[in-house]
Amino acid sequence: MSSRPPSPPPRLPGYEYEQMLGSGGFADVFLYRQFRPQRRVAIKVLLSNVLDESVRRQFDGEANVMAQMSTHPSIVTIHQAEVSADHRPYIVMEYCPRPNYGVRFRRERITVAEALRVGVQIAGAVETAHRAGILHRDIKPANILVTDYNRPALTDFGISIAAGQGDDVEESQGMSIPWSPPEFFADPPRADVRSDVFSLAATVYSLLAGQTPFERRGQRNTASDLIHRISSEPLHPLNRPDVPAELNRVLSIAMAKEQAGRYDTALAFGRGLQQVELSLSLPVTQMDVLDDRSTAAAHHAEDDDLDMHTRIRKVATVDPESGSTTGPGTRRRLDPYAGVAPALGAPAATGFGAPSAAAAEESVELTLMRPIGARPAGVSAHSPLPAPGTAETAETGDEPPKAPAWPFVTLAAVLIVVLGVGATLGVRYFLIPEPEPIASTDINVAAPPVDPLEPPTDVQYAFISPEGVADVPGRVRISWEPPAGITQDEHFLVEWKDMPDGYERYQQQHEVHGLNSFVLEIPPQLPERCVEVRTVNPNGNASPPAEICLETK
Repeated sequence: MSSRPPSPPPRLPGYEYEQMLGSGGFADVFLYRQFRPQRRVAIKVLLSNVLDESVRRQFDGEANVMAQMSTHPSIVTIHQAEVSADHRPYIVMEYCPRPNYGVRFRRERITVAEALRVGVQIAGAVETAHRAGILHRDIKPANILVTDYNRPALTDFGISIAAGQGDDVEESQGMSIPWSPPEFFADPPRADVRSDVFSLAATVYSLLAGQTPFERRGQRNTASDLIHRISSEPLHPLNRPDVPAELNRVLSIAMAKEQAGRYDTALAFGRGLQQVELSLSLPVTQMDVLDDRSTAAAHHAEDDDLDMHTRIRKVATVDPESGSTTGPGTRRRLDPYAGVAPALGAPAATGFGAPSAAAAEESVELTLMRPIGARPAGVSAHSPLPAPGTAETAETGDEPPKAPAWPFVTLAAVLIVVLGVGATLGVRYFLIPEPEPIASTDINVAAPPVDPLEPPTDVQYAFISPEGVADVPGRVRISWEPPAGITQDEHFLVEWKDMPDGYERYQQQHEVHGLNSFVLEIPPQLPERCVEVRTVNPNGNASPPAEICLETK
């Protein structure tokens, strides 16, 4: 939620306003009921005070991109885009009533099976966008909604760009730092399809970790700290007993620091997740990819095994069993990501250039090593070896062995090394002054201990609109007094307490910045309705809740 007050919902012909769903920097999202055909829709409305022409173009571009992509089952459907009577552009979208993954990954433990399923399905959506020449550039859990059929749907193409403009992203705003790849923070910033692969992998990581990939508990997690870790620190493996090593390897490849080390496409990343599903004996999730290219991509013979699972016309179902095969007549495939994340179970090499077993066997067959003093062919074991200088030596033309020179060479090399090291140490000790210590920045320092946060005080409520009027939920204003010593960096979190099943629309947490009150819609037909208000600091730590319950009328 934004800290600014929400804009009034516009009057739209053919639609009836129901409630507010959320707000962002430049737009609000409202829930409306459409009259014909009858259905509930989410309508995103640009703010009336946004005069920046680039933002308006971005808003129109989002409508066009999502309309082009919305036939995909894992992309939110766009129904209409128009301008209201008060001159505000708006987009009519599919309404996804379930909590999005930005809400869920912080609140609950998401299973490995669900995270893999979501990753595969959204990978199909991202690959489809890439094939249409679109980079999303803001993939994160909050932009993955959940439909009535419990299917993930990607939304918010507001800062997407054409794939050919990946080196010209200087003016783009709105990217989310915790899930952004290192190249977004380069000078100049750049983006390509592998940037979206990084963000999608970071999203899957967040679903399983319950926090963003480079967030550190007990340490400072400011924007500069996150950018430093994303750019230079290795990715920590997921510390969950149910997460297999195969999944950690897939994520580490997809989130490699250098773009060249990652999967080349979202399709390849989705296949990696499908392989993990196979290794865990889970049902393999179907990945839908709109293939409108003139020539189909080359595939292996085993890709044909899942053609029967194609559900949408002109949609190719991706085969999860596209790994390497073994047996007569097959070639071993090289692992292109061995330099980023070594293959699991790969034998350890004795050193760079160490020969393989096959090469060693071949060298044994081609070269016969004979120990010193061995008899030449044709000389029996009981015959004495010919002495040097005998007739046999004369016949072969061999000369008597000379004294070896290697001991003298070794001794000279040792003396040169000792003299060189001694001279270097002497120069450094007597002639070169001690350098000044290099100043370091406070990165990854432990967060200083702070006193526990105090909850708000004097929580009160006042009804704004009554309940049960024309099937419109009532509204109540919750107000409070901030605790002593609160700073401008701290804010408040407001939410209904213990909402039962079927009340998902009332389960949202509302962040309130700079205000001491907030208006909530009242959940109907409940015997007890209580609101909790917490104080929250920038590190995500929250105070105990201050609670107030509405009196039942």
